[in-house]
Amino acid sequence: MTKVLSGLYLLYCATIFILLMIIVLPFTLLASALLKKTPAKRTILILLRCWAWCFSILSGFWFKTYNKNNINVSKQHIYVGNHGSYLDAVAVCIAIPQHFSPLGKIEMTKIPIFGSIYKRIVIMIDRNSKESRQFSVNQLKQEIVEGQSILIFPEGTMNKTNAELTEFYDGAFRIAIETQTDILPFVMINNRKLLPRINPLNAKPGFVKTVFIHPVPVKNLTLADVPNLKNQVFQLMKNAILAD
Repeated sequence: MTKVLSGLYLLYCATIFILLMIIVLPFTLLASALLKKTPAKRTILILLRCWAWCFSILSGFWFKTYNKNNINVSKQHIYVGNHGSYLDAVAVCIAIPQHFSPLGKIEMTKIPIFGSIYKRIVIMIDRNSKESRQFSVNQLKQEIVEGQSILIFPEGTMNKTNAELTEFYDGAFRIAIETQTDILPFVMINNRKLLPRINPLNAKPGFVKTVFIHPVPVKNLTLADVPNLKNQVFQLMKNAILAD
């Protein structure tokens, strides 16, 4: 696909993205105003799943999920996945079969329309602030206590390198051990090829695959085990990407 066609395609997808967000926004505001915190977040997530499926159908970015049926939805998980494309936000809405609270950067709230929805469902973090990081960790732990799964991208930001994964932060693994909540790693494959972070003008339609890996138990682990646990999950995810 030429640069011109790719640019037109990207403009078309961005227009759909924005229009669907405009449609979802008033329902999000209504749910946030009328419902308590947890029911509101769950309702908003349902709305975002509808948004994600509509975007997928209309945009030509299609999403396939593997091993979803192997997930025990009766218990909480800490979902950890790779992050390499703006398509990831759509993929996780479609793929993860439970209600979940994601961790996300506070800077995203500045995006018009999207930011208004984002801040009502995401636990926000300012990585430049120690106080914000600790507050976010406490919120994530509280979500687990209240029976909610959480989602963390352990790379911390989008992978802009040629490597399969960049170095993981400790946060997800410390929370898993401290709350004794199993980690459920997954990988999104082909996301960076279809909508590259570095050069989005190379955008093209196609399938993004989300593959869930088996849960990683943390029972009886201590904080001293964080480095080994982090490396174990890193290798599982890297191998899953390379196996495709």
